[in-house]
Amino acid sequence: MSSNKPGPKKRRLLKKGKENKRVPAWVMQRTNRRFTRHPKSRNWRRDDLDE
Repeated sequence: MSSNKPGPKKRRLLKKGKENKRVPAWVMQRTNRRFTRHPKSRNWRRDDLDE
């Protein structure tokens, strides 16, 4: 992908990049490690964005 992207697409990519984080440790502790994986997590190479 080129480095010259349209502004709205760049904003969507930034938002998805911020969402792509692990579950906080206190959530894992509170739920007895039932939630170890974030449902919104994705790999930048493997998973495509629904745009």
